[in-house]
Amino acid sequence: MSHLQQPQKTPKPVRARMIPRAHPISWWMLVITTLAILMNSIDRIILPTLLPAIMQDFNLTEMQAGWINSLSFFGTLAGAVLFGFLSDYIGTGYRRCYSWCLAVLVEIVSGVATAFCKTLIAFQALRVLMGMGTGGSEPINVALLGEWWQKENRGFAIGVHHTGFPLGQFVGPLLIAAILSFGSWRQAFLFIPLIGLIIVVLQLIVGTKKNHQKVFSWINENNLTRPIAAQPKKMSIASSFSCLKNRNCLLAIALVFGFTWAEMGIANFLTLQLTREVHLDLSTAAIISGASGLTGWIGQIIWGGFSDVRGRKSSLGIIIAGWIVASALCAFIHTAMLGWIILIFWGLFRNSPYPVAYALLIDSAPQAAASSMGLMIGLAVGIAGILVAPVSGWIIHSWGFNVHYAVIVGVLLLSCIPLCFIRETVHLKEEVK
Repeated sequence: MSHLQQPQKTPKPVRARMIPRAHPISWWMLVITTLAILMNSIDRIILPTLLPAIMQDFNLTEMQAGWINSLSFFGTLAGAVLFGFLSDYIGTGYRRCYSWCLAVLVEIVSGVATAFCKTLIAFQALRVLMGMGTGGSEPINVALLGEWWQKENRGFAIGVHHTGFPLGQFVGPLLIAAILSFGSWRQAFLFIPLIGLIIVVLQLIVGTKKNHQKVFSWINENNLTRPIAAQPKKMSIASSFSCLKNRNCLLAIALVFGFTWAEMGIANFLTLQLTREVHLDLSTAAIISGASGLTGWIGQIIWGGFSDVRGRKSSLGIIIAGWIVASALCAFIHTAMLGWIILIFWGLFRNSPYPVAYALLIDSAPQAAASSMGLMIGLAVGIAGILVAPVSGWIIHSWGFNVHYAVIVGVLLLSCIPLCFIRETVHLKEEVK
């Protein structure tokens, strides 16, 4: 072997730990990106939570209000793809912070501007822009975190980071209710997005080249695997599009499309099912419909960490099995108690596939991570978000909730096909005793 050639480092066998070791800066980056996902979660529920007041202010029908929600997903589709490619072009590692800040600022500015818009057209345009901000910041956020943690614990980190979604589902309504006690829906759009400015400042302080080098030095000293190449650099447009040739990327998009269709199909009509079928009042139905958030954070951490040790594919297989069981059980929600039990069980799996799939994509295409996740979020989440509500509503109107859940189970079973062809990216080894 030439003295210029260096042997490839074999990843160190990973022992199962509830809380892995990492550099303090990696932990700070985990806190910041989790707060960013928390903000995204809250921003996405502002519109549905305030919809009755917005409908009254702009004199909207239910159909017009529904299309406003779809506009946000059009923005999600465009923003996830555009910002994902832009982020990979600007550069990986600490350079990723620049594109991240840009996407979050679009989210903040469009949210604040909504508080001052006077016409329906302006409101609709800002829904698209805010959707672009939330859709664009998410893939960059995940790629950014993945590049500040050693590869051996990537699933754990992304799983913890994604707990921002279920937490936001609880914190968001509390913040909105507090603001409505002294203001209107406009003040909610004014104050809540401004939280993002604090997160941007923290990111600019922590996400520096010097700090990134400190993390890499610690990873080397502990004989772990760097997440990306040593020197973050800009990528060509052709390199960013290379994820379209990646087998795991395309299969993961198909898989997550199925998960997203199932999730939105259930979540969009849970309150309707609980009020119509179980005969609960709207307030009680709304509380029970959020029950999955109680265990959502647990599932994300458990299955994200499990995927680091036993593989992404194995973890996704268990998650999809749990989803199928939970979706089928939803047809049997006939009492409030059954609603609590079944939805809390669903929470153990509900948000779990996304961090595992994100970790799979970073494993598969580390230099085009944001592009890959942008395509996943744009194509899977965006298109499913646009289509699932009218299709599921038509099924429920025509045949009822039993058929609705049967179709969801069918979609999940079809999603097993791309899962079967995904290539494992975690190097499984026998633990050294």
